[in-house]
Amino acid sequence: MLAQETFSNRKESKYEFKLVKDLEATPVENQNRTGTCWSFSSLSYLESEIIRLGHKPVNLSEMYVVRNAYLGKAVNYLRMGGNFNFAGGGAFHDSPWVIKRYGIVPEQEYLGLNYGYDKHYHAEMEATLKGMMEAFNKKPQHKKLTKNWKKAFIEVVDAYLGDLPDDVKDYTFVEDGVTYNPISYAKQLGLNMDDYIGLTSFSHHPFYSSFVIEVPDNWAMESSYNLPLDVFMEVMEDAVMDGYTFAWGADVSEKGFSAKDALAILPENINTIKEKNKDEEFFTMEDEEKVKNAFIQPVEERWVTQSERQDAFDEQTTTDDHGLHVTGIVKDQKGNKYFIVKNSWGTKYNERDGYFYASFPYVRYKTLNIMIHKDALSKSLKKKLGL
Repeated sequence: MLAQETFSNRKESKYEFKLVKDLEATPVENQNRTGTCWSFSSLSYLESEIIRLGHKPVNLSEMYVVRNAYLGKAVNYLRMGGNFNFAGGGAFHDSPWVIKRYGIVPEQEYLGLNYGYDKHYHAEMEATLKGMMEAFNKKPQHKKLTKNWKKAFIEVVDAYLGDLPDDVKDYTFVEDGVTYNPISYAKQLGLNMDDYIGLTSFSHHPFYSSFVIEVPDNWAMESSYNLPLDVFMEVMEDAVMDGYTFAWGADVSEKGFSAKDALAILPENINTIKEKNKDEEFFTMEDEEKVKNAFIQPVEERWVTQSERQDAFDEQTTTDDHGLHVTGIVKDQKGNKYFIVKNSWGTKYNERDGYFYASFPYVRYKTLNIMIHKDALSKSLKKKLGL
């Protein structure tokens, strides 16, 4: 991805990055107007895992995962009496959840564009499905659900994303001259879904134990292992240096996140971020000379403690905004480290072909959780977690 000896985040920027580690990944894709970043990022991660394990690169179908996850969400929503989240969002572990039950297919076999568009737009589908679920939850038919609600629900999903048979084993396709169904195709990829675990770092649960992260999109209520913050950061850095990428769940609502500038940073002085046409009355020309734009020139960043990170989660200023894929590490001219992050917003919104650089302080503060292969952890840590 990065051939130059030094490079920057954008034109006219004074950032001078040097590559520390760059791991192989498949091309950047575009989730467009959908809440399916969790599917794009987790499958991007699994595609890199397939490469890491020495297999031929593949492009897996995000919408196949989305389609089958919707049924799981619907069942869960009704079992919880409507007192649970039902939306397009999800979590990294939803992809293993689907693959274990329904297998997976190459993208060209299931594009999920059954509604006449060449890009993903889910607003109409989501509104329709949400209305159906609310109606089902009221149980208008003799105060109980009929046996047909699932059929009706899936027919709507398939109308938008594409028809699939009731039994996925009846869905066959040819890849490289071999006939597969989704189950057999998933098996030949060489991945064991039980090898992939979630990690996080919050102090409202005991460290070195697991817990269900309390966010709405965790509909499957899967657990993550809880690590002290310094250990969590060490795992992420060591994993990349040892050749492992990981799926990264993060809050990208901070002022220091700019996809256009290809940076996610946490300035000590937030006023070093100057946004065009904002707060103009607070700046004089003299101030403008003093206050440099932190997206153009490196500035001192804030080092977040475990308690500050916890406060942000408890106050809900850190939320589960976005799912992404970490594929490497770079270092700037001051020695500051950044993770290389693959996004799912296409390649045209910035000058780094859809990637950006997330500083270690930003990652300390704004990471919700990650999904990673358990072998990326040290033997001692795996033993401590009971893996």
